[in-house]
Amino acid sequence: MHQETTTLVHVWWYALSAIAVVNLGIWTFSTRSFLRPRSGADVIAHRWPHVLLSAGYVLGCAFRSVLPRADVQRIVVYDSWLSSVLVGRSVATIAELCFAAQWALLLRELSRDQEHPIGDLLSRVVLPLIVLAELFSWYAVLTTSYLGNTLEQSLWTSTVILLVVALFPLWRKAEGALRSFLTTSLVLSVCFVAFMCLVDVPMYFTRWLADEAAGRTYLTLAQGLHDVSTRWVVTHDLREWREEIAWMTLYFSFAVWFSIAMVHTPRALRRQALALSHASTQVRGRHSSPELGAPAE
Repeated sequence: MHQETTTLVHVWWYALSAIAVVNLGIWTFSTRSFLRPRSGADVIAHRWPHVLLSAGYVLGCAFRSVLPRADVQRIVVYDSWLSSVLVGRSVATIAELCFAAQWALLLRELSRDQEHPIGDLLSRVVLPLIVLAELFSWYAVLTTSYLGNTLEQSLWTSTVILLVVALFPLWRKAEGALRSFLTTSLVLSVCFVAFMCLVDVPMYFTRWLADEAAGRTYLTLAQGLHDVSTRWVVTHDLREWREEIAWMTLYFSFAVWFSIAMVHTPRALRRQALALSHASTQVRGRHSSPELGAPAE
């Protein structure tokens, strides 16, 4: 029985690693297609922040897929300092801030395009909320208190709810490819909120209550910093990983694909194409008209 559970964890680990390779391939292909000359220099220049933010998220998730770990438990599947919580949580923090910044940037672009002031306002609070969530995550990691994870995941859930509130009015006005994109965004966001409310947040809250009932002694921040740098437990026991498998698998696949898709948001590209066309028209107009003050022939 133990051998079977170990094999299942290995299969899951290999699947995560394969997904990481596929995701890197998708990002590379996506970026190459985006950089085709027909995109236009102005469009490319405007979308580069999305490309770079997506790269940070894709690479971060790829690293975490190849070297999965559970932070508070200090469990890993591969014995290496790169698997340590200090390294893994640092990579995760950078990646998640990239993802949040990408969402905030996209919401701001779409809101300004559609003259939606509430969406523009909400785009300004996305990143600060996720920064706070990351601080709670580090609190949980260092002290081993699941209360930090509970607050972290609650903030992620609240942030996505705000995104739904901001995106819905944009969806009502949208047409064509943008409407399809926003429909997908809203469906995935609602599914995310449901998963967090029904599975993820209750899981961490239940763990915290169990630790409190057991009278668990938590680490200080200084003790925790030393602990995350020096201690990791290699295990392939399914019982240790069971509750982590679902969220990790979904997170390192669907969330990554959506980050890549945001680079190619239909309306954002179309808007920039129109701006480029307008700029080209102005340039042609200047070249076809005599300069001010030039002598007539």
